[in-house]
Amino acid sequence: MEYKNLILEIKDGIAILKINRPKALNALNTETVLEIMEAAEFLENNNEVAVVVVTGEGDKAFVAGADILEMKPMNAIEGMEFSKKGHDALLKIENMKKPVIAAVNGFALGGGFEVALACDFIYASEKAKLGFPETTLGIIPGFGGTQRTAKIVGLAKAKELILTGKTITAQEAYEMGLVNKVVPHEELMKEVMAVAEKIKANGPVAVRLAKECVNKSLSLDMDTGLSFEAKSFGICFSTKDQKEGMTAFTEKRKPTYTGE
Repeated sequence: MEYKNLILEIKDGIAILKINRPKALNALNTETVLEIMEAAEFLENNNEVAVVVVTGEGDKAFVAGADILEMKPMNAIEGMEFSKKGHDALLKIENMKKPVIAAVNGFALGGGFEVALACDFIYASEKAKLGFPETTLGIIPGFGGTQRTAKIVGLAKAKELILTGKTITAQEAYEMGLVNKVVPHEELMKEVMAVAEKIKANGPVAVRLAKECVNKSLSLDMDTGLSFEAKSFGICFSTKDQKEGMTAFTEKRKPTYTGE
């Protein structure tokens, strides 16, 4: 598919989605947000894609934030509508049945940090800078940052990060649990593709159900969550992949999964 502000590459079951507004440090305007939503829907329904990687075009920024020039003249209603568009787009990423990895290659500020947090996990370049500068601009994070951050690091650390508007290094984000791994800048995509390949090699139905179970764990009480897990565990035993995976194990060979 063709996009104005995105680059989409699909090869051997792995999709790389690049935010592509390098002159604006890949800042998110309404057009880009809507394209992200469209691309997420396309990737969700593309049977050739097993894993998605989200990154930024260029060497400076993942996404440097939402487009301030577009936001500056907005009134309250327009601001709320812009926020809701961001929520809709990032929920498409968060709830995608396929794993989504953020490869943070530079600045991930404001809306950019929120895009990364909507992915399943984050690998970051050692040069990356992350943060929520919104309060320094007289606004708040509006694409889910006030909600997702606290679920990862707890209320106190989320409040400190958001209320101060400070920028943190990739290593600091790692120590807080926001980033899974920090790697040398030039090795970022190699590391991300390696973990994408490892996930791709596993049973597709199992990966999908595992992601769904973990996502639901944040909103369900323990009894309900365990019940959902048991049902999902049972569903696995109705698949050809489960039979293939366990047969391959007993035969001491690599499994060949079909996603059925």
